[in-house]
Amino acid sequence: MPDTGVISGEYVVIKALENGVTIIGLTRGKDTKFHHSEKLDKGEIMIAQFTEHTSAIKIRGRVEILSRHGGIRTDE
Repeated sequence: MPDTGVISGEYVVIKALENGVTIIGLTRGKDTKFHHSEKLDKGEIMIAQFTEHTSAIKIRGRVEILSRHGGIRTDE
């Protein structure tokens, strides 16, 4: 299989449970930086992927997250 340069390629599904949810992608490397942000409104879904550039995702607001590890929902 060819090396695609993807670190893990794992996906997460993020569903907004309220308006104005902010999702921020954080970079890899010795200096962690914000590299992308999105706003979601209630009911909107975003599918995000961990890549060679994205090592973490920061989320502000009420959401439900699904991954291969299970699901989690922020507190009410």
